[in-house]
Amino acid sequence: MLDIVRVPVLADNYAWLIHDTVSGETVVVDPGEAGPVIAAAKKRDWRIDRVWTTHWHPDHTGGNAEMKAYGATIVGPAAEADRIPTLDEQVGEGDVVRLGAHEATVMTVPGHTQGHIAFHFADDAAIFTGDTLFAMGCGRLFEGTPADMFANMQRYATLSDETEVFCGHEYTQSNGRYALVAEPDNADIVARMAEVDAARAKGEPTVPTTIGRERATNPFLRATSVEQLARYRAAKDAFRGS
Repeated sequence: MLDIVRVPVLADNYAWLIHDTVSGETVVVDPGEAGPVIAAAKKRDWRIDRVWTTHWHPDHTGGNAEMKAYGATIVGPAAEADRIPTLDEQVGEGDVVRLGAHEATVMTVPGHTQGHIAFHFADDAAIFTGDTLFAMGCGRLFEGTPADMFANMQRYATLSDETEVFCGHEYTQSNGRYALVAEPDNADIVARMAEVDAARAKGEPTVPTTIGRERATNPFLRATSVEQLARYRAAKDAFRGS
């Protein structure tokens, strides 16, 4: 069994502790800062063995140096090794990383950054997508193209509906507000936004999500062409909905 714990860090980031209950090993994905992650692990009497990094942005790597000093091995994208000086192990498309007996396959998902990767536990129906696939959204294209992100969305769409998606930010409410504009006749988005607004009003998180939910309510995952995704991304970048 994997025990997955959401750890809020910085303003709206999430780091994820993944604990294998059999081996006792623990990985943290994208610790933007170390303090809250270490505190969450200590609370559960877990040691942190490795850090898995999805991309080089400081809000996802800011805690790496302290985690390394804490004894963790830092694993991350080979394509961004020059921008993540803490890396101990470099991985890329198709590589397998392990947590006890559990295996996660590395997927290269460029666009937000060109070396961005995701970690997919196929047997455990879980994927850690960093800043590529969000609940009802996708990451900004800082370094890549709409074609890059469309290809990512097509890959994610092949995963099973029950696959849980663990992303890097609490962006669901703002993403959903744009989704209502992109697909105003989508009753699933309307219903989901009622749930999201209620959760956020109580200060509750809205992730993880699932591929099935995203298949029904995420305009970017639902886009049928590069051109449509490009229009959505440009419109979302300029969106100022309240």
